[in-house]
Amino acid sequence: MIQFALSLPSTGPIMSEVAQQIYPVSTLYVVATPIGNIADISLRALHVLSIVDAIACEDTRNTAHLLTRYGLQKSLIAAHEHNEREVADKIISRLQSGERIALVSDAGTPAVSDPGARIVEAVRLAGLRVMPLPGACAAVSALSASGLVNDTFYFGGFLPTKSAQRDAALAKLRGITATLVFYEAPHRIAETANALAAAFEPTRQIVFARELTKLFEEIHRCPASDAAAWIAADAHREKGEFVILIEGAPAATDGDAIEADRILTILLAECSVKQAAGLAAQITGQKKNALYTRALQMKAE
Repeated sequence: MIQFALSLPSTGPIMSEVAQQIYPVSTLYVVATPIGNIADISLRALHVLSIVDAIACEDTRNTAHLLTRYGLQKSLIAAHEHNEREVADKIISRLQSGERIALVSDAGTPAVSDPGARIVEAVRLAGLRVMPLPGACAAVSALSASGLVNDTFYFGGFLPTKSAQRDAALAKLRGITATLVFYEAPHRIAETANALAAAFEPTRQIVFARELTKLFEEIHRCPASDAAAWIAADAHREKGEFVILIEGAPAATDGDAIEADRILTILLAECSVKQAAGLAAQITGQKKNALYTRALQMKAE
């Protein structure tokens, strides 16, 4: 049935077990597909793709090619960012008639900086079931190989394309202690690398994960001060899709709190609480919301 999976050593018993599991009708299956390497797909995903009545996909040509690699043929529904709401109604109608529909993107997990979120929302609001099939995700793959030790991360998707908006977004995130995670397109990577060097301290660690799971995969870690030079050193580094990881800001220490209080005291004598918190955040790099709360406490005291 699925030649790709069955040709692998000892997958027969596993595929039999997969086939015996319950796959309810009237269900939208959100299926992760490979981000590059064709082998990075789960056996359960292959089985679901083989039994669904249709597959909603970002680009029908890409998905048709992917299915052919696995020996599968299915009816495809174009579901991209420009027609999600219209397609959602059609999918809901088919689900209500008892069909199974799979949702995939061109690569990775649907609805994560990819089309699909509106379709999932509409299906849920219609009272229908949504089942996720986990798999490849570029952000998580990059995090796992980065060596950045942090229990939390902030996923920002794609940064704004206009320089002023991008710089403003980075400035707001400068004080976040979580690892920052972004996607970036190859034609913007050089400009973004320069923006990162300008936005963060020179020693802040940056990880560029390029072409993950593909033939020319490259994962490079360097201080922010070296980021632009590393991209510029090789023209090939301006090709392929990127995940960018930025080391989180150091957690505030007792000394930082004392300094923040000192600055707030001076500012509160001349400014409103909101203005004082905003200026203190720019001066210290600490979170504006936390400084605002502290400023309110100081005012009350």
